Amino acid sequence: MSLEVTFLGTGSAYPGPARAASALALRREGHCWLFDCAEGTQTQLMRSHLKAGRITKIFITHLHGDHFFGLPGLLCTLSLQSSPDPNKPPVDIYGPLGLRSFIWRTLELSHSQLLFPYVVHELVPTRDQCPAEEFKDFSSLDKDEASSGEAQGRIIHLDPVENSYLLVDDEQFVVKAFQLFHRIPSFGFAVEEKPRAGKLNVQKLKEIGNYFDFFFLPS
Repeated sequence: MSLEVTFLGTGSAYPGPARAASALALRREGHCWLFDCAEGTQTQLMRSHLKAGRITKIFITHLHGDHFFGLPGLLCTLSLQSSPDPNKPPVDIYGPLGLRSFIWRTLELSHSQLLFPYVVHELVPTRDQCPAEEFKDFSSLDKDEASSGEAQGRIIHLDPVENSYLLVDDEQFVVKAFQLFHRIPSFGFAVEEKPRAGKLNVQKLKEIGNYFDFFFLPS
């Protein structure tokens, strides 16, 4: 298995002509996971060797514009490049509480209809992740979306024992989110590969067996 990390943007506040704002892609076995999606991310994807259509998961660290304002545009571009497929699995999007409402309202107001399904999984922050005066409770924003017929995804709370949020747990990887302190609630993401059995070339071991026996025979 190979993992490849591509920095699509490392700037902050706004994109520049030579340096885009925050976005990072992790490619694994033909799939692409995107971490943050600032304005201009889809342009950076076009300039890279990555294929945006391979994106299956998107992770948003926090709801400052320079980390997620590019998301609605990217989703619409992916839709323009797609064909209707009822069997296509949804794009999983993970981010702070309020992200689902932002995506739904943006697509609704712009009359944008995606040709592929998406599901937003929201992380519930705690009040100690930002200054008290900056904390806002967005738990009531999902009322309109609940009646829209869109798949709702999970509401993920902090595991007090692990002190993390479990996002993905498949045969190969575990992805967890961790609390970060910022001006607004923020999260870091950890991608952990599960232990897997190594592969032994039995024939090669037999061929070199006599070599090891020669040097390591007990005296």
